[in-house]
Amino acid sequence: MPYQRNIVNVIRNRINEPRRFIQILIGPRQTGKTTAVTQALADFPLPYLMTEATKGESDGDWLRAQWYRARGLTNAGLSALLVIDEIQYVKNWSAIAKTLWDEDAVAGVDLRVLLTGSSATLIQAGLNESLVGRFELIESTHWTFAECSDAFGYSLNDYLFYGGYPGAESLRGDPRRWLRYMRSSVIEPSILNDALSLGDVRNPELMQRLFMVGAPYSAQEISYRKLLGQLNDRGNTSTLARYLELLSDAGIMSGLHKYDPKILREKTSSPRLLVHDTSLMVAAYGRKRNALLDNPELRGRLVETAVGAYLINRSYSGEIEVFWWREGASEVDFVVTCDDDVTAIEVKSGRVKPTRGLDEFILRYPYANALVVGSPACTLEDFLKGKVALF
Repeated sequence: MPYQRNIVNVIRNRINEPRRFIQILIGPRQTGKTTAVTQALADFPLPYLMTEATKGESDGDWLRAQWYRARGLTNAGLSALLVIDEIQYVKNWSAIAKTLWDEDAVAGVDLRVLLTGSSATLIQAGLNESLVGRFELIESTHWTFAECSDAFGYSLNDYLFYGGYPGAESLRGDPRRWLRYMRSSVIEPSILNDALSLGDVRNPELMQRLFMVGAPYSAQEISYRKLLGQLNDRGNTSTLARYLELLSDAGIMSGLHKYDPKILREKTSSPRLLVHDTSLMVAAYGRKRNALLDNPELRGRLVETAVGAYLINRSYSGEIEVFWWREGASEVDFVVTCDDDVTAIEVKSGRVKPTRGLDEFILRYPYANALVVGSPACTLEDFLKGKVALF
């Protein structure tokens, strides 16, 4: 049988419940959202309508028409389900959904609704504006090492190189074709369709170059001014910071802030760049990508990126926040917080680097926990497979 992620059971359980909330499935492109929904519907006992919104073509009237069609399945008091993929392409979708959902509540229509989308900010904005109290989120993240190992037999090196995009698995034997797939099906749509639609982007070319220049620096601190120099652009640092936020919302690259209880310092620090999946870093290296596994220094960056990407994916649900820390020559790779709990994480990746950072962090913040990924007590494989508690 085709491999099923745990998220399939979450979707299945939610749509089989009595009508209670609109279910919203969100996550980066090519992480298998549509496949997961299709698998959850395979044994769904009720009538349903599944359709997909199209950019530039699906408007409010289209959404109302799909909703009315699904209502027709509830004749004679039956229950039914409406599934709409890529809902963010419908302008003002949340206000329309609110009106229709409330109409069904008043009329006693048992029409359950599942919506999916790739652009997190568009989805979140709609939820905050109109659908407060009427929805639940389901997060579709990049695939973990455990999932890729179970589904595709990935070794650790396979996962570091090819990452957590399931569609790329069949191209492992053809690196050039894999690279074209990553660029044309993952990177370019994530930027041109998702990131650009998330906000006012006056220089789309700069955003594209920001990703292609920044991704090879994953797991490294880099100032906005240095980035501008690398990009040969006369833009300003606030523009880059905004573009980096949009790339993060599109699920491909973030700029981690330094950990500091003083929020102002946290927000104004130079970012530590981090792609959300190691394959994005590999793809950005192009023809030099094989060096990422063969060169100890570069492999170390790739390993640190894998750990950071795992944490970023955990943060999608709001369960944790991810930072990094440095004071002078003392540095910690990642700092993870959950309410009042704090854990400093050092990654032993094989590359030579100072190790006093973790001790210095604990001295400054004695309430924090310490975790060394890559040690006998916490192997890289166990950490990436989710076998190690963060707190």
